[in-house]
Amino acid sequence: MPLTPTTAPPAQTPPLVWTRSHRGELSAANRVVVDAAAQLIKAGARTTLMPALQAWPPTHVVELFVHLPLKRARVLFRWLDPEQARVIAELDDTFRDVLLADATVERLVHVIDALEPEEAAAALAQLPKALRKRVLPLLQGHTTISELASFEAESAASIMSPKFVVVPPDWTVGQTIEEIRAHAHTIGRLYAVYVVDAERRPLGYLRLRDLLLQPDTERVGDLMHTDFIAVGPDTDQEEVARIAERYELSVVPVVDRVGRLIGRITPQRLEQVIRDEAAEDMKRMSGLPRDARPDESIGRIVRGRVPWLLLGLAGATLSAAVVGAFEDQLARAAILATFIPIVMSSAGNAGIQASTVAVQGLSTGTVTFDDLGWRLGKELLAALANGAIAAGVLMALVLFMAQWVAIDNPVRLALTAGLALTTVITLAVAVGATIPLVLDRLGIDPAMATGVFITTGNDIMAVAVFFLMVSLIYL
Repeated sequence: MPLTPTTAPPAQTPPLVWTRSHRGELSAANRVVVDAAAQLIKAGARTTLMPALQAWPPTHVVELFVHLPLKRARVLFRWLDPEQARVIAELDDTFRDVLLADATVERLVHVIDALEPEEAAAALAQLPKALRKRVLPLLQGHTTISELASFEAESAASIMSPKFVVVPPDWTVGQTIEEIRAHAHTIGRLYAVYVVDAERRPLGYLRLRDLLLQPDTERVGDLMHTDFIAVGPDTDQEEVARIAERYELSVVPVVDRVGRLIGRITPQRLEQVIRDEAAEDMKRMSGLPRDARPDESIGRIVRGRVPWLLLGLAGATLSAAVVGAFEDQLARAAILATFIPIVMSSAGNAGIQASTVAVQGLSTGTVTFDDLGWRLGKELLAALANGAIAAGVLMALVLFMAQWVAIDNPVRLALTAGLALTTVITLAVAVGATIPLVLDRLGIDPAMATGVFITTGNDIMAVAVFFLMVSLIYL
């Protein structure tokens, strides 16, 4: 519907009607809506914008938040009434934390009360300690949330939901269904029913289809599946994701130290863990702190990034020192300088490719330290093949350019460059494939092996190998 501005919004604001689109994609029509909403927010036209948004489904409001500039999204969040503010429960954890950073205690309570207990505990953990103490007692489920918040960060217990359905083995299907109906308002999404003993230790589980397809008189103990897989409360969330993938689990139960069922990790939380771990690995591979966020202050950005920049500077200085050590060779054949960026770039690319595959394999559990022998052999064979192909192309280019550029002994130069490139690529792949596995074995995050470390190390190695080949073959 067309809007009638009341607070000096931009002229001829288009109707704010969000059209259905594929998740994550922004259509041209919706881009117009986002731009119009951003202009209204900038103009302070709250009385114009908010009535239009009240007619939107919550999912559309969430999509608007995601595509608005962060500065405008924060203003819009402050404009929402308590009931509307609950829509941010559907937002990504990191984005939600950014929006909540400037919220009042009353607004925080309304919003966090709309979250699932495990999400509420995670949101509270991002708040300053003093503010957390003020908000927690005011929450409806403060006892459960406080218990979840007491667990180790990024552990299975910290991301589990305490809402699940358990029944004794002597119950019938009919009794179980009646129990589910009676507590449907508190259960939330139901993925499985767990069969437990008197101590609440799991004996098995039932899928929904088991309840729907079996007669009401059947005992659940006779129907339950006994291939029960659970994790402990201290299991790292990344390991939980690996277990879920390995055993194709949509929901992962959590048991305490004596085997009693205490919670379940839902598919939504598993997906969030996978996204968070991937984002964390990308940051570490780029030399960024794991908690780097887009809304950081300038001082925090500098403190988080300058150590890695200085480390890169130190590596580049070493590379330059290696080049300087071969000053005589460069003076005798200045054309050698043109090959320095070629071998350095090739070494860096080959090393990053090998290390990225290794880190990914370690994160998914498909690669372990015991695989080092056969994995290194396979990577070296592939590196030799790739290096030979790249060397062939480089040799052809050298011989081709020799037709127009004066080069002393172009055949020998081409052979030198080709051998150096093959050797550099092979060594870089060996380093890239090995270092992540060794670091993982030592208990160090293998993602740290990529980025600055391997790139800088391979640069130094590439220059040294190249000039060594030059000294032995060309000069």
